[in-house]
Amino acid sequence: MPIQIDDVITSIEVELEAAIKMRDKAAAEVKYILKAATDQGRRTLSADEDGRVNDLFTARERAKNDIVGIEAKLRQARQAKADELETAELQREQHDSGAPRPATDRRVASVSIGHEERTYRADTDRKGAQFLRDVSRAFLFNDAESQMRLSRHMAEERVERAVYLQGMQERAAGDSTTSNWAGLTVPQYLTDMYAPATAALRPFADICNHHDLPANGMTVNISQVTTATSVALQTTELTAVSATSIDDTLLTENVQTASGQATLSRQAIDRGTGIEEVTMQDLFRRYATTLDSTLVTQSVTGLQALATLVTFTSGSPTAALLYPKILGAASGVEAALLAQATPTHAVMHSRRWYWLASQLGSTWPLINALGPQYPYQGGVVDPSSSYSKGIRGQLPIGLDVVVDNNIATNLGVGTNQDQLYVVARDECHLWEDPNAPVYIRAEQPNAAKLGVLLVLYGYFAYTFRRYAAAVQAVDGTGMITPSF
Repeated sequence: MPIQIDDVITSIEVELEAAIKMRDKAAAEVKYILKAATDQGRRTLSADEDGRVNDLFTARERAKNDIVGIEAKLRQARQAKADELETAELQREQHDSGAPRPATDRRVASVSIGHEERTYRADTDRKGAQFLRDVSRAFLFNDAESQMRLSRHMAEERVERAVYLQGMQERAAGDSTTSNWAGLTVPQYLTDMYAPATAALRPFADICNHHDLPANGMTVNISQVTTATSVALQTTELTAVSATSIDDTLLTENVQTASGQATLSRQAIDRGTGIEEVTMQDLFRRYATTLDSTLVTQSVTGLQALATLVTFTSGSPTAALLYPKILGAASGVEAALLAQATPTHAVMHSRRWYWLASQLGSTWPLINALGPQYPYQGGVVDPSSSYSKGIRGQLPIGLDVVVDNNIATNLGVGTNQDQLYVVARDECHLWEDPNAPVYIRAEQPNAAKLGVLLVLYGYFAYTFRRYAAAVQAVDGTGMITPSF
């Protein structure tokens, strides 16, 4: 297979990015060690810290030297590409030699010079179909071209995601054979008409305040001021003024892993159509659902566990009775945060949203959002929005509505209640990988059984705990299964 100059340039660019990342990572870790010692009031580093700092300085210098050499190599490769393009341009030029053309052939031959497209791109492989075909062909048939594309792709991914390249050697639940794919195995149906399994996805996670997940570590640490300074009126002239030492504590949130896998039989891949794509798309949906469900329902740190409850007790609930409770929750959020943030969103189950929309009445809230686009009588719905596609509407007070079916509906004594959360977006923090929330890798650990393993996983961390009572929930018998 001929060497493509674009592939060479891509490989060198990956090499350069890796060296830059190594340099920056070493510098960042040195700063972290020095800051930790300063924060702890230590004048000197420990022996281990001192040794680590020296190692990091050595690594940084080595990376800096590597960068100089790689940049020179990259310039040479780009010059080679420029020469190649110039040569191709010259080859396309045509000059009349003056010789008569044969009467039987008046056509002018032309040559088209192009280059191979770079590895999997969103504009050419939006759903990952080419990638998944290459995975199967590489592992099942040792297809050389598929292996080359995958190798180049892995080299690109290794720069930013080296920490994720971990072995997956154990076979687990989630196997699929042809019996699981009757609708996609020969005889073949219209595969673009398949019905994917429904998923609650990540409506709440998408409105959170997003941050890049740190490159290292399994925790995210936040300084939380627990004792503030003080200011008071001076009793008399020249008397001591108020003095309180500020103090903080460390709020630590764990980095968590959401992952899934599926093993496909060779028969399913050989005799089916689109099975790899359908499987991976389903894993994407399960990943999104698991992440969002964790944010909402996880014990101790999720919305459900943290929320300060505003009790809504009613045997015959109505929107007129529920609405003041929502405002009570918003009032609680604002009282907890004051100038730090303001309540912005009401997060509710779809059954609660449609129940609110079904309610009619002759009385309306006194205070409403401003603007000609909002009718005075109440809230609005965005007709262009749908589930997990943005804000569904707005309540009269101005709270944006997020519909999220990861909210539990089996709460309360009767196991038939849901909750409605009022939050401030600026205090809903979510850390995810900056490049993509998931990473796909494939192996074939059970080749003797004609199986192909597809794996999807990602790391994330979150917190709603910077301020007490910053999350409020409407809860109680008034939140039972609605009647329409």
